[in-house]
Amino acid sequence: MSRQHNLALLAEEALERHGDYDSLFFEGTWYRSEDVAARARRLAGGLVELGLEPGDRVVVMMPNAPEVPIVYHALWRAGAAITPAIFLLPPDELHHVIADSEAKAIVTSPEFLPTVTSACEGVDTLKWIINVGDETDGVLALSSLEDAAEIPIVDRHDDDLAALMYTGGTTGRAKGVMLSHENLYFAGQSAQKASHAPGLTRTIVPLPLAHSFGLIVTVVGLHREEPHVAILQRWFDAANWIELVEEHRAQQSTVVPTMLQILLGLPLEDHDLSSLEDIVSGASPLPLEVAQEFERRVPSVKIREGYGLSETSASCSVNPLGEGRTGSVGKMIPGFDVRIVDEDDNDVAAGEIGEVLIRGKGVMLGYWRSPEATADSIRDGWFYTGDLGKVDEDGYLYIVDRKKDLIIRGGFNVYPRDIEDALTAHPAVSVAGVVGKPDPVKGEEVVAFVQLAAGAEATPGEIVEFSKTKLGAYKYPREVRIVDQVPLTSVLKIDRKKLRTLL
Repeated sequence: MSRQHNLALLAEEALERHGDYDSLFFEGTWYRSEDVAARARRLAGGLVELGLEPGDRVVVMMPNAPEVPIVYHALWRAGAAITPAIFLLPPDELHHVIADSEAKAIVTSPEFLPTVTSACEGVDTLKWIINVGDETDGVLALSSLEDAAEIPIVDRHDDDLAALMYTGGTTGRAKGVMLSHENLYFAGQSAQKASHAPGLTRTIVPLPLAHSFGLIVTVVGLHREEPHVAILQRWFDAANWIELVEEHRAQQSTVVPTMLQILLGLPLEDHDLSSLEDIVSGASPLPLEVAQEFERRVPSVKIREGYGLSETSASCSVNPLGEGRTGSVGKMIPGFDVRIVDEDDNDVAAGEIGEVLIRGKGVMLGYWRSPEATADSIRDGWFYTGDLGKVDEDGYLYIVDRKKDLIIRGGFNVYPRDIEDALTAHPAVSVAGVVGKPDPVKGEEVVAFVQLAAGAEATPGEIVEFSKTKLGAYKYPREVRIVDQVPLTSVLKIDRKKLRTLL
């Protein structure tokens, strides 16, 4: 069994290749690559002295900070597996992650200690709560573990667990996605090859590193051939994002679509954003109107969509630099294959809509201790994504919607994304979320929840009439509800599960 894809080894190779330099900027402070690596090596030693063993799972629940990659690399060096958790999780959902993963430890920040303490109650496997702050009763200080001697990299096989990523749980309890060292190594390498933009070496990172998209961006950085600077935000703040781009002449950013929608609500023209050239958007479909409007207002930028799921190590397709297609999430990155199939698992013709199937070395090992769910989603080597999409004759993939979100109205298939894109074209609409409501005549009826732009005014009736000019008669929303805020998930996707509860 090969051991060459150990992520801890990849980090060491990146350090040797690039040397010591100011590699990370965070809240007014520069962090040098050698210092970050040395902290990770010492922390690995401290964790092993504490009693951490190869294969142990450790939950990491923190907002973005330099300590997040330090903890990740320390755990990989010690042979453990990271279990990232978005810091917005409430205690009951965090308890599920800790208990289900049988975590040995959890690393967190002072502001989330009350949530963590509550969530850890009754978890027999948990031995240590580690705080990026002061030591208190029953809580260890991370800094105290960094006093240990450095240790060599613990040997791990390619198919050993490197990360246990919990899904958003939009259709039930969150499931643990098992990603191996080879999964993440391969996906990161392939994404780097497919999306590399020569000469662009300063990237602003607003994505939560606890999300699979943020994690793969971290791994991609280890594959880069040239030294790279990451400008890290604690969490996405649109005004601060603009300031950081301007101050550091950032050239790239990775975002989710809602971030772009929020940025469009600010006076972009009042700032010099001309250094910004390349934005990669992922995690959810990007409305065409949003991409066009952002590129119009920041002319130096080209926005490229990519696609991936936690189960595919967050990446499997991206639009090639300079060869992107509007509305497409691009071509498969090296080593990934795609099929589009109908309900009977038959391949459909180019341009026809069906379920998206993905195959490649980045596809997960399976769901944590869920053999039935694994067997249902991975068949004959293909991962059934649950997404509906199509592939054109040139191999470009288009994601239409989630299969479970499909609305069937009067026998016609209605895709919520089509309606959301149409509604956000209205000048008064900032964000739109669409779901189906049971209807005794049509089977389902289309309901749109709309958030207006700051200072804008529009009535539900006006928005319905506008939608008629953009959509066919069978799919425009018969009901529009204006809300203060369309609910979003922790990674800023439209939260259709919450929308359904509002019905």
